[in-house]
Amino acid sequence: MRLAIVADWLTVFAGAEHAIAEFHSLWPKAPIFTTVTRRQTIGALREADIRTTPLQHWYRLVRRHQLLLPWMPMAVESIDLSSYDTILSSSHAVAKGVIPRSGSVHLCYCHTPMRYAWSMEEQYLSDFRVPRMLRGFVRRRLKRLRRWDLSTAKRVDRFLANSSETQRRIADVYGRESSVIPPPVGERFFGNAPVGMTQRRSFLAVGRLVPYKRFDLLIALANDRRLPLTIVGRGQEEERLRRMAGPTVAFRGYVPDHDLPSLYAEAKAVLFPQHEDAGIVPLEAQASGTPVIAYGEGGVRDTVLDECTGIFFSEQTAASLSEAIDRFSATTFDPLAIRRHAEQFSSSRFRTRIAAEVEKAREEFLRRIDVQRLERGRG
Repeated sequence: MRLAIVADWLTVFAGAEHAIAEFHSLWPKAPIFTTVTRRQTIGALREADIRTTPLQHWYRLVRRHQLLLPWMPMAVESIDLSSYDTILSSSHAVAKGVIPRSGSVHLCYCHTPMRYAWSMEEQYLSDFRVPRMLRGFVRRRLKRLRRWDLSTAKRVDRFLANSSETQRRIADVYGRESSVIPPPVGERFFGNAPVGMTQRRSFLAVGRLVPYKRFDLLIALANDRRLPLTIVGRGQEEERLRRMAGPTVAFRGYVPDHDLPSLYAEAKAVLFPQHEDAGIVPLEAQASGTPVIAYGEGGVRDTVLDECTGIFFSEQTAASLSEAIDRFSATTFDPLAIRRHAEQFSSSRFRTRIAAEVEKAREEFLRRIDVQRLERGRG
């Protein structure tokens, strides 16, 4: 099997990159093709065989891969995969649009159909401060991007979805079936004995500080109720959020991966106010024996059990979140039971399921080839 891995871009080590790292551990000699990369910020993938497109030259100048999104379809289609018979793409934007050679099989682990094109156009324009004089041009490019994204679904032989939410979106947008494999949580989060709930003092939130993740909602609640809250992460919203924060809110900035397990294990609960298609943070928290208080939409419904391993709130408002905090305070949680629930999402189980799907797809593909050859022989 000559396998190639394809990624949208590799500029941080976040949820999608954790999945790619597991692909790399399964097939360490397989090259990873991507549009652009920043090796110093991609953790476990830093030493992998990463091959970029010509957009890398522009990325060194602009330093923001989002600005290059309109040109990424052309860049992805330029990737030469003629030497590979198995393609495994990790896609939430453009990676699934690669052009496999005839006689190869393409599996796509889909994190979501391209959100910038289908459901987040206004947010894209706002979050990345696209100047008004350029917005008409960018809207036209995004419209073309939608058409391209839809057409490239035909280049995928088998879709794998990271959640039931993504599975529904794949069906709605692409008209394709998919199998659900939740994202992997690293074995290191299972390493320490969970801390007793009575010993925990602060709530915790982890992630990139960008608008849609709603850290502003957490800070408003912490200020109002004087709740101890620790925020881990960096991002474009950091300055604004720091100005909002009262005396009970602490910012930790960037925290290395190896320090995260202890932070999770010592938290009263991890707060997760955003709507994510999947979300690795709730899994890492539960693997550490820590309950999750989450907005009850998206991928968390696959991985968090309400009033068993966490609490859901129904609206992204301070009132709804405050009510969830009250329910959390009145509920007894067992850290060991929370961890046992998370074990089904471990990295080792993820690798086993991915490897099985690749083998299954190859067997089905080879059977089709044999049937076609037989039919040609009869003809």
